[in-house]
Amino acid sequence: MKTSATGALKSTVLTFFPHPRMVLQKDVDIKLLSTIGEKTKILKAMGLDQLIIHPFTKEFSRLSATEFVRDILVNKLKTKKIIIGYDHRFGRNRNANITDLKTFGSALDFEVEEISAQEIDEVSVSSTKIRKALNEGDIPTANAYLGYHYMLTGSVKKGKGLGRQIDFPTANLNIPESYKLVPKNGVYAVQSELFGKTVHGMMNIGFNPTVSGKKQVSIEIHYFDFNQDLYGQEIQVDILHRIRDEHKFESVEALKSQLRKDRETSLSLISK
Repeated sequence: MKTSATGALKSTVLTFFPHPRMVLQKDVDIKLLSTIGEKTKILKAMGLDQLIIHPFTKEFSRLSATEFVRDILVNKLKTKKIIIGYDHRFGRNRNANITDLKTFGSALDFEVEEISAQEIDEVSVSSTKIRKALNEGDIPTANAYLGYHYMLTGSVKKGKGLGRQIDFPTANLNIPESYKLVPKNGVYAVQSELFGKTVHGMMNIGFNPTVSGKKQVSIEIHYFDFNQDLYGQEIQVDILHRIRDEHKFESVEALKSQLRKDRETSLSLISK
């Protein structure tokens, strides 16, 4: 979307939060590909002029297509050109589509540019297919569809210190946004920007039992050739490759042996 109040158009993204399904369907299990913070960072890197995050409420969802276009897009944002996906729907009950938007544009003096389906290897890209790839641990497909490395962002919390005891200290990642999609359990090769330097490592995603007997996801990253304190720091972990499934080991020595192999596998994949 491009808007203008003085004649000079500004590139603008209008997005909504919470996700409509969270509000209208109470779908607490919905998993999104990016948090608001991650989305903001990605768009800023693309040179966007302004990002508008509009609160999505039940009241807002009842706006008709006419009210949304007239009151929000035209009267408030002074829109002159809208760039939108071919399958986008909007308005109460999602009853309007891009054809309707073009009709509004003719009446309200704005241009509509349609983004056709994006294909990679003759496969149409969609968020559903990216989620499926991540849930299956298919990182190459997910990253190819996204156009960047899938990321996890959170703060480093104190763990039990078991990794340090076996010479594989880990940063325990806490992701506060429960809606963020975490890939399939297993071991991954990763990288992060830490103190201005790209640092590679390996990450384990697995289940740890809680006091109540339920299981919660644990995300632990071991960085190679890095020994600075990360407690309390917010870090971004870019996922490069998936190495293997999660395993249980009969002894500490068996675990250490596997971790050494994982390190070599990670370094080999990263070097390529």
